[in-house]
Amino acid sequence: MPHKANAARRRHIPRSKRRVLNWAEYDAALRQRGSLTVWVTDEAIAHWKAAPRSTPGGQPAYSDLAITTALMLRAVFRMALRQTEGLLASILHLLGLELPVPDHSTISRRTKTVILPKPPRTTSVPLHLLVDSTGLKLCGPGEWLIEKHGTKKRRSWKKLHVGMDAASGRIVAATLTGRDSDDAAQVGPLLDQVPGRVASLTGDGAYDRTSVYAAVQERHPGAGVVAPPRCDALLSDTADRAPSPRDRHIQTIAETGRRAWQKTSGYNRRAMVEGQIGRWKQVLGPALRFHTDDAQATEVAIGVMVLNRMLNLGSPNSVRVT
Repeated sequence: MPHKANAARRRHIPRSKRRVLNWAEYDAALRQRGSLTVWVTDEAIAHWKAAPRSTPGGQPAYSDLAITTALMLRAVFRMALRQTEGLLASILHLLGLELPVPDHSTISRRTKTVILPKPPRTTSVPLHLLVDSTGLKLCGPGEWLIEKHGTKKRRSWKKLHVGMDAASGRIVAATLTGRDSDDAAQVGPLLDQVPGRVASLTGDGAYDRTSVYAAVQERHPGAGVVAPPRCDALLSDTADRAPSPRDRHIQTIAETGRRAWQKTSGYNRRAMVEGQIGRWKQVLGPALRFHTDDAQATEVAIGVMVLNRMLNLGSPNSVRVT
C-alpha cells in the first residue's frame, strides 16, 4: 500500500491463490447468463397479460410478471427503457407470439407500483447472514466532464445495504437509504426481510454497536453477532461475572490476537459479501438509473433478483492453492 503513511510498518500478507475445480460447468453458466431464454421464460409468456380486475378502476394490460421481465432485461443488458421496449418487441416477434409490448412510458410508470415475487426459502437451516453496504451514484456529470469543465451541481449518491446468506451466496435482504444513513441502523430492516431463522450476523466494524446486538436478539434470540470491536474497546461492568458476546470478542482478541479471532469466529467469511457487492457493480453498474425513490427501490429489488438468478445457473467451486 504505497499510499499509506505507515506502509513500511504494516504486515504484508500475501494474497491467497485459488483454483476453480468445476471450470467447465461454471464456464457454461457464464455463457448462459447472456441467453434470452433465461430471462424470458415460458412462465413469463404464459402470464404476460394481467388478470381481470375485480375492483372498480381501469384494467391493466400487462401483469406484474411482464413488467418484471422487462425490468430484468433492462438491468442485465444495461439498456434504456426505449431500447428495452424494442428488445421485447423483437423477442416476441421471433417467437411468433401475438402479445402486446409495454411501451417505455408504461414500464417507467409501473416500476413505482409493481409487486415483485417473494424469493423462495431454499433451506430450513438457520442461515449465517453477512451484511455490508456500498454507495450507488445518482444521475450527474461524469468524472471527465467534472475534471474538464467543472460542475455547479454537487454529485449525490445513495447507500445500498445488503444481507447475504453465507452458505448459498444468495442476497436475501437489501435496503436503499440516503448517504447519511448509519449501517447499524439498517440491521433491523434487513433482518425483517430474511425468511426463516438467523444463526449469526457478521459485519465489519461499523456494526459494532449496542443497537445491532439488541436488534439481533429481539428478532432471533440466541443468534450471534460477529463484528470486530474497536482497538480501544472497553469491557462492560459485568464482564467478570456475566460477559456479553461483545465482551467475549474483546477478551478473545486480547488473549489470542485479532487474526486468530477472525479465524475462530468466522469473521473471514465477510469477504464473501464484499465480493457480492463487487459483482453487483460489475454486472449491474455503479449507479442508479431511475429518479424517484419508489422506482429506485424497485431497481434495487430487480438487481437482487438478477444476481440470484445468475447464481442459480452455476457458481464456481474453488479451493485454496497452498
